[in-house]
Amino acid sequence: MATGGYQPGRVFRTVALSPPSSEWSGGRAGSGRGRQTLGRDQGWGERAKCRTGDPEELFVEGAAQARAKELCSGCQVRTECLAHSLDHRVEFGVWGGMTERERRALLKRRPTVTSWKRLLEAARSEYEDTSQVGPAAAS
Repeated sequence: MATGGYQPGRVFRTVALSPPSSEWSGGRAGSGRGRQTLGRDQGWGERAKCRTGDPEELFVEGAAQARAKELCSGCQVRTECLAHSLDHRVEFGVWGGMTERERRALLKRRPTVTSWKRLLEAARSEYEDTSQVGPAAAS
């Protein structure tokens, strides 16, 4: 029987079932930041591909994490999910296609990022702008 640390169960299940909605209040406890608006990603949790699946599938270890990450592929709110997990230092589960270990490594490599939401939205916008140019412009 495991003592302390991560234990699969209802405590973490509520995290998977409760991605932020339009009522999300930003900031970590004690940060002094008040309610934030989410802009165009308001209510992204309701559009998440994993919303209808078994949340326990996202809180797995080892090789099962690769299967959990596959669920994120093609999800229309993957960027919002990943930004939420990074901004709020979510410690467990697969979020936005990244495991907890991958997120910790990313946070360690980029300690000066103050808003992953802003950074990832800017990167997505830049990608969309360059992908709209299309192959005709490259010739």
